[in-house]
Amino acid sequence: MTTKLYNAKILQKDMTIINGEICIKDDTIARICNDDGCEEHCTPEQSIDCQGNLLIPSFKNAHTHSAMTFLRSRADDMPLLQWLQEQVWPQEAKLTAEHVHWFTKLAMLEYISGGTTAAFDMYFQLDAIASAANDMGFKMTMCGSVMDFDGDDAVQKMCDNYEKYKNQGLVDYKLGFHAEYTNGINNLKLLAEAVENYKAPIYCHMSETKAEHDGCYERHNKSPAVLFNELGLWKFGGGVFHAVHVDDTDISIMAKNNVFAISNPGSNLKLASGIAPLTKMQEAGVNIALGTDGAASNNALSMFREMYFACTLQKNLLDNAAACPADNALRWATMNSARAFGLDDCDCLEAGKKADIVMIDLCRPAMLPHNNLMKNIVYSGDTSCVKMTMINGKIVYQNGEFLTSEKAETIIKKCHELMKDFD
Repeated sequence: MTTKLYNAKILQKDMTIINGEICIKDDTIARICNDDGCEEHCTPEQSIDCQGNLLIPSFKNAHTHSAMTFLRSRADDMPLLQWLQEQVWPQEAKLTAEHVHWFTKLAMLEYISGGTTAAFDMYFQLDAIASAANDMGFKMTMCGSVMDFDGDDAVQKMCDNYEKYKNQGLVDYKLGFHAEYTNGINNLKLLAEAVENYKAPIYCHMSETKAEHDGCYERHNKSPAVLFNELGLWKFGGGVFHAVHVDDTDISIMAKNNVFAISNPGSNLKLASGIAPLTKMQEAGVNIALGTDGAASNNALSMFREMYFACTLQKNLLDNAAACPADNALRWATMNSARAFGLDDCDCLEAGKKADIVMIDLCRPAMLPHNNLMKNIVYSGDTSCVKMTMINGKIVYQNGEFLTSEKAETIIKKCHELMKDFD
């Protein structure tokens, strides 16, 4: 299938915008040209008039727990540990593979209607998640979530999952563990051995709350970042989710080891966990990416909201309205988030990249006037501005209609039925 998207504004890799068209061959961008240089090099089977709207690389949600849609608005207005111990973990104990499959699909509806085409998901019942991704045509990278109470063979199970799911089309898998505070030193050493064995990056929650960060000092007399570095966990890079309570030494270690700081400002704000020093980390050479976290703590799965929070919270943290300009957040939510979990082949709009494209409706009231389109997206845009979402050259959402193989009505009905299993 050859598709042409014409009469469009196109956000380029350098964050400038041109007027032109994109030619897509099957799942890949074949060429991009501006209006001055467009010649008919391909005969499209499908032509779409973009009517002057803006095409951008899709959002990539670099940290989430998709199936936690079942807990949306169930565990609100509670601090993190109470939230986990009194609500999340007891309810999650009731989850079956069927629950995870359908509640993950519900999250995917929210993702694609908001311009997100891929997610870095840390959860369980991996077969159920993988099948949901394949049913929906959605890109899902699953992350290991090793914890001590998963048993003595938890790290080996992660390794087995890595070999089973890695590079399986729409589905991928990365080495990972839940956090320092849920893993003893033996597990951490075994995880370091796995990193060395596979020559692969590893990911985890880190320094999300001050209590967690300080607890690591009590257990090991050092911060999580220093501990992970000394154990060799970051020999091949990786990423940490949250990174709210990090100091200069932690930041330097992260920059040196190519460890992404995957920030979740909406969740951190709602749980009163703090504000990650994103500007400071970026200036020190740390790559920043964005994710929503799960719907139990956010409660939305909107990358628009994360971009807005990422910028405005930095301005307040630094008492500087000029800090963290909008294009930073747009880059973090698209290109950087893609690269954070290995999706370099769809990080930007460029010939040879996968056609993961979002059309922003520039006629929406929130996008007018067109004084600065990138600032409009970050500061006034929301999911209602998404006119079309394309994954691997296939349109999965357009003009408010889901075009996935699995009907939205079926997913919503099934999720309503399954909620009866939770008191």
